Amino acid sequence: MAIDAMEQNRVWPTALNFELWMHYVASKDSDVATEIGALLKSGEPFTEQAGEEIAEKHLPSAKLSGEILNAGKNLTEELENVSRALESARESSEAYGQQLASASKSLEHDEDAEAVRAMVDNLTAATARVRDENKSLESQLAETNDELGRLKEHLEMARREAMTDGLTLLANRKAFDETLDAAVNGATPGESLCLAIVDIDHFKTFNDTWGHQTGDQVIRYVAAVMARIAQPAARFAARYGGEEFAVIFPGEGRDAALGALESAREEISSRTLKRRSTNEDLGAITISIGIAERLPGETSPALIERADGALYASKRGGRNRTSIAEPGAASRAA
Repeated sequence: MAIDAMEQNRVWPTALNFELWMHYVASKDSDVATEIGALLKSGEPFTEQAGEEIAEKHLPSAKLSGEILNAGKNLTEELENVSRALESARESSEAYGQQLASASKSLEHDEDAEAVRAMVDNLTAATARVRDENKSLESQLAETNDELGRLKEHLEMARREAMTDGLTLLANRKAFDETLDAAVNGATPGESLCLAIVDIDHFKTFNDTWGHQTGDQVIRYVAAVMARIAQPAARFAARYGGEEFAVIFPGEGRDAALGALESAREEISSRTLKRRSTNEDLGAITISIGIAERLPGETSPALIERADGALYASKRGGRNRTSIAEPGAASRAA
């Protein structure tokens, strides 16, 4: 039903869109269904951006909250089991201690061999019970440790999913914000940190001419190039929003960032794309880039603002170029 509904409304079959339309056909009263219904009623096309906005409002947080809720419930149960096992072990140890104290007092006054033998038998049995209780506790703790490991892995998977852009599989804006803040706050004095913001040139015109599904293909293509230049472990690429991307270069200066991004820009502009469904020539795609190297003590918002200013300098300069933000001066194009 979801696939049929997507086909009827000319919706590109991405994993995110499929999840949204599953909600739409499964529960017409859900928040997702209400938003999709309102969009269709208005006559607006169900674009990739519209889908992302609906998902951002209703899916990632709800999904992550559900995962956390389930994990919290399981964790509570495991801790209750451990608490019961520890209490049982405490009671056994206390009883054992009382038996030892009683035996000690008896030995002070009783030298009868049979009585001593009986006492030793009782202590042996008590020792065996305590040993078995401790083994049971060790087993319970081992099982709980394994379960906690599974819960941690499950939550990490849910977190990664909630931080991933559905169309491009790059990190999403939330993941970018967190990563940039961590890079800024964790940078040591004198350590380089660069931020680049990348925008696809004339994307709205391209979308209007060729349609949103073809536009999504272009976004995925540029995203793949951004992912490739971010392959060195420390670098981080994200979809910043719409047709914009961001790349963080921790520990690298603007020359390194410029070299990587100029290589990406030249690669993208040198290729002629074709429409998959009809093999029509779509022409060349170009990107504009703004780079800012962090100044001492500069905050994340200020760094983003300077990178954004450099991007607009590239746009004003004719597009298909890279500009570097200079502190206290106009951005220069490369």
